[in-house]
Amino acid sequence: MDGNWLRMNRCKVFWGIFAIFLCGISDVSAQTFRTMDATEGTSASHRGSSKSSPGRSGTGKNTWGRDTTDNSGFEVPIGVTQWTVDENLGAIIPAENNDTVVHMFQWYNETSGYNGEYSLLGNLGAPRLSRIYLHREKANPHLFLQPFDFFIGGLHDFRFSNTLSPLTNLAYHKVGNKTNGQERVRAYFASNINKVAGIGMKFDYLYGRGYYNNQANSQFGGTLFGYYLGDRYNLHTYFNLNHFKMAENGGIEDDAYITNPQSFPRSYGSKDIPTLLSETWNRNENQDAFLTHRYNLGFHRDIEVPDSLKPKMPSDKEFLQQIPDSIRQILLADTVRQAFVLDSMRTVWSASQSVPQEFVPVSSIIHTLKINNLRHTYYSYATPANYYTNLFYGDLTSVKDRTKALSVKNTLGISLREGFNKWAQMGVAAFISHELLRYRLPILDPNGLLGRKRYDEHDIAVGGQITRTQGKYIHYDIEGQLSIWGDNIGDFSADGTLTSDIPLSRRDTLAVEIHGMVDGQGPDFYLRHYHSQFLWWDKTNLAKEFHGRIEGSLHLPRIGTHLYVGFENIKNFTYLAMENTELSTSSGNALPGDFSHNVVVRQAGSNIQVFSARLVQKLKFGPLHWDNDITYQTSSNGDVLPLPKLNIYSNLYLHFRIAKVLNVELGGDLRYFTKYYAPDYSPAIQQFAIQDANHPRIKIGNYPLVSVYANLHIKHCRIYVLMQHVNQGSGHRFWAPHYPMDPRTFHFGVSWNFFN
Repeated sequence: MDGNWLRMNRCKVFWGIFAIFLCGISDVSAQTFRTMDATEGTSASHRGSSKSSPGRSGTGKNTWGRDTTDNSGFEVPIGVTQWTVDENLGAIIPAENNDTVVHMFQWYNETSGYNGEYSLLGNLGAPRLSRIYLHREKANPHLFLQPFDFFIGGLHDFRFSNTLSPLTNLAYHKVGNKTNGQERVRAYFASNINKVAGIGMKFDYLYGRGYYNNQANSQFGGTLFGYYLGDRYNLHTYFNLNHFKMAENGGIEDDAYITNPQSFPRSYGSKDIPTLLSETWNRNENQDAFLTHRYNLGFHRDIEVPDSLKPKMPSDKEFLQQIPDSIRQILLADTVRQAFVLDSMRTVWSASQSVPQEFVPVSSIIHTLKINNLRHTYYSYATPANYYTNLFYGDLTSVKDRTKALSVKNTLGISLREGFNKWAQMGVAAFISHELLRYRLPILDPNGLLGRKRYDEHDIAVGGQITRTQGKYIHYDIEGQLSIWGDNIGDFSADGTLTSDIPLSRRDTLAVEIHGMVDGQGPDFYLRHYHSQFLWWDKTNLAKEFHGRIEGSLHLPRIGTHLYVGFENIKNFTYLAMENTELSTSSGNALPGDFSHNVVVRQAGSNIQVFSARLVQKLKFGPLHWDNDITYQTSSNGDVLPLPKLNIYSNLYLHFRIAKVLNVELGGDLRYFTKYYAPDYSPAIQQFAIQDANHPRIKIGNYPLVSVYANLHIKHCRIYVLMQHVNQGSGHRFWAPHYPMDPRTFHFGVSWNFFN
C-alpha cells in the first residue's frame, strides 16, 4: 500500500489537502502590522493614544474575520517581512524573501545548487554533498538527514513571515515526461492574526522518476508555524513533518556506457543502461518541532513627536458644535457660562491626549525547545549475492534494516539587550542547555538471536553570546559553549563574526567580514556505533575532532566584486571510507560489479589543512551581464579529504524589459569542476564515503555542463524555461562515481504570489 498508493494518489492527496487549507484560512483577514526592527530592540506601542491602527475598512478599527463593508476602490496592501531565529536564544535575524527573488530563479529547483557546487546521484532531490569544503554544513547528529538538506534545510533556513495582507505562494517545477520526469509542487501561506501575531503553513512535494533505472525518489514535507511579538512576550514555533523514499540502483554497471559509448555494438539510452541494484530502497521519516519564547523586562518611554505631527486643540467653534443645539443656544446667550464650559472642554481634551510611548526591553528570560525524531529504514528484496562483503544476520531476499533516533534539547537563557540606553553598546547573553539523544539499533545476543538495544546520551552545556548590531561601522556576534556534564563532557565550540561597512566615497562602500571558529567535538553517534545486516561497527576509541577556521571576505557592490579567503586546520578528521574486496576481473579494466562493498569508519591521525579562495565578479555592459563564481581550494591530504582544485560557474545573459512590465533574463551558463577522486556513495548507509585507495579509483570532473534559459517576471509571477546539458555528448559526465548526469533535459517552472 505504501509506495504504490503514494505514487498513484500523490496529486489528489496534495491538492485535496491544499484546497482544504485554502478554504480554512481564507476568512483570516490581514491587519496592518507594527514595523518590527530586530536590531533596535524597541517597539512603538502608542499606549494611551486615542488613535488606533487602521483596519482594512479604514475606519480605525481592527477586525477579526473578513471585512464585510463596502471595499469598492480598496487596493489590497502588499508587503512581506521575513526573518529567521537563532537556535539557542531565539534572536530574530532579518532574511530575504525567497519567494520574490527573480535572478537565478531557473536554478531554484536544482539539487546541484545555484552554481552547481554539489555532487549528487543525478535525480531531483537525491542525496548530495558540497564539493566546496568550507560550504559544508555542520554534521547533523541524525546522520541520514544530512544528504537531504536541499529539501529539509535547517532552522537557519526557515522563514517566518509578517504580511500586510494574507500571502499565498504556489510554485510548480517540471522536468521531462511521465516516464522519466521530475516534478515538484510547493505551496506557502502566511497571514497576520493581528499586528503582533501571525500563522502560516507550507507544503512541499517532490517526485523524481529518474532518467536511469531504479532511481525514483519521492519526498513530502509539511510545516505549520506561528509567532507572537508583543512588547513583553515573544514566541516562535513550528512543527515540520517529512517523509522520504528513495530507490537505490548502486550506480551503472559500466562507466563506458557514458565515457565510451562507441565500444558497444548498439547505442544505449539512459533507461537501457543496466544498474547494479534493483528493488532496493531507503526511507526516512522525520518529525521536527521547535519552540522559542522569551519574556522581556523593560520600561516605557515617551516618543518625541514633532510639533507638526502633534494633534491641535479644536477651536471654540468646533467645541461648541459638539454640544446639542438647545444647550448651545443658551451658552451663546450667556458668555460667562460659555467661557466656563469651553474651559472645561479644553481641560478634558488635554487630559485625553496622552503622550505616545514605546516599550524598551532591557533584559529577557528565554526558553527554547527543539525536538527531532527520525526513523530510517533500508530494505531490499533482491540484493545481489556478492554486492556486500558481509552479512551479519538475515538473508538477501528480505532485507529490512531499521534505526531510530530522537533528540530533545532544552535551553534556558538570560540576556541583557543592546541599545536600551546610550551606554549599552552591546548585547550580552548566557545560557545553559540539556540535550537527550536516544538511538535504537539492532543487536545480536550471544546465541545469535536478533534484538534491539537503546542507547541514551545526555549533554549539559553552558555558553554565552556577545553581539553588537546597532553600531554605525562595526558589528559583531561572538558565541561559545562548553559541555560540563554527560557523554560529551569537554566538548567545546567558539564562533565569532565581525562585519564592517567602510565608506569609500559617497556612492561606494567596502563591506568587510571576518569569521573565526574553533571547536573540539567527539564524533557523532553513528560514526561510533552502527549495526545493520551489511555494516557493523562499534568505535569506542575515537578521539575528539578539533577544527580551527579563519575566513575573510571583501565586497565592493558598486563594481560587483566579492572576494572570499578561508583556511581550516582539522585534527583527528573522522570519515566514512569504502573497503572493497575484489571478486574477479572480467576485463582489462575492473568494473563496479567486480568488487563486494563494505563501509568502515576511519580517523586521520595527522592534521589536515584546507585552503580556499573564491572570487565572485559581476560585470555589466548595458543590458549584457556576465557573472562569474570561481573557487580554488586545496587539501593537504587528498586521500582522506579529496576536493577538486577548481569549481567554476559562469553566467552570460541579457537583462531587459518589455513594455516596462515584463522583466526578462535571457542567456546561458556553464558549470565546471576539475578532476578529482570524488567520494563514492553507499546505499547501505545512504552516505558518501571516500573511495578505497587499495583498488583502482575513479576520477570524475573536467566536463563542462552548459545550459540555456529564459527567466521571466511580471508583477507577482515568475516563470522560467531551461534547456540543461545542451552540450550532451561522450565524456566523463558524472556527478559522483558511477552516477552520470542526466542527459539533455527541458525544465519549466512557475511561481505565483497571491495577496488577498
